Amino acid sequence: MNDHLRFVALGDSFTEGVGDTDLRLPNNCRGWADRVAEELARHDDGTRYANLAIRGRRLQQIIAGQLEPALAMKPTLVSFYAGGNDLLTATPNMSRLIRDYEDAVRRVKASGATVLLFTGYNVPLSPLLEPLKVRTAIYNRQIRRIAATYQTLLVDYWCFEKFQDPRMWAPDRLHMSSAGHSYMAKKVLEVLGAPHSLQSPTLAAPRPRTRAENIADDVAWLRRDVGPWLSRRFRGVSSGDHLMARWPELMPVVLPERLGTAKAQRPQVSSRFS
Repeated sequence: MNDHLRFVALGDSFTEGVGDTDLRLPNNCRGWADRVAEELARHDDGTRYANLAIRGRRLQQIIAGQLEPALAMKPTLVSFYAGGNDLLTATPNMSRLIRDYEDAVRRVKASGATVLLFTGYNVPLSPLLEPLKVRTAIYNRQIRRIAATYQTLLVDYWCFEKFQDPRMWAPDRLHMSSAGHSYMAKKVLEVLGAPHSLQSPTLAAPRPRTRAENIADDVAWLRRDVGPWLSRRFRGVSSGDHLMARWPELMPVVLPERLGTAKAQRPQVSSRFS
């Protein structure tokens, strides 16, 4: 096993795979990290993969709950995306956020693993959330600096023009759709320099919508997604509070063609991953 890749993915909903629904898999999602692991395993069946990411987690929660378990697995590749949920808070402490993020990267880098970082994307949610653009720009500038300082790999998500297409996003407008996750997996594999068979998504031109349809869609979005999200924020809870990591231990990669209709079983693990 020591001669094979040990890939551990850390983070929040972005890395858990929210938006890429697959009812056969733990937490009912697949995501770009699964897709990357699948492609890596097709070229090396000794590849092992763990995904500790859980939706709703902020940076400190990711560091406290995922970093040490990940390092204990002696990974050779670690993907780390964190801070997106912190940017969504009313008054994020950007200095502390970047300081803690950099310290986490330093710890992973010191383990000898290859480190894969990501910039954030300015998700076009609503004009009301335009301040997020400024925060994300500050965050991205610091992530690029950290990547250069510690000589990590960087997926510069901010620069991917394909994500300007709303069809790359799930109905909640915050998470990538299946097409978005597939494209992200392709870009990650390109950064890794790994062979793969993934293609850029081909999206048919959408039917032009009327102003009334756009308004109805916005109202449905506010009711279905924004309202429950704000409610959770006010109550101090998260959609991931009762979820476990999807793949909490290094294990052989579950290829989708071998799943059939049965749901993949999560290995039994201790509560430290909950």
